[in-house]
Amino acid sequence: MHAALISAESSMQPVLTKFHDLVLYLKHNLNAQSIASLKGESAPIQAEIFQLIKQMNTSIAQADEFIKAIP
Repeated sequence: MHAALISAESSMQPVLTKFHDLVLYLKHNLNAQSIASLKGESAPIQAEIFQLIKQMNTSIAQADEFIKAIP
């Protein structure tokens, strides 16, 4: 269970870093052309977020099983 939680935690940072970079970019270049240039970026980020959620759900399920196994 601990390994699964560590794995999920370590996979969060790259997604959060990319998201932060995009938000920072938008803050500095908030115009129609800049926003249009990011269209291609949303699909890969959404895929990474989906994978992260999937890993977190797996970790949660393992934690739930561990708790149920405690007498």
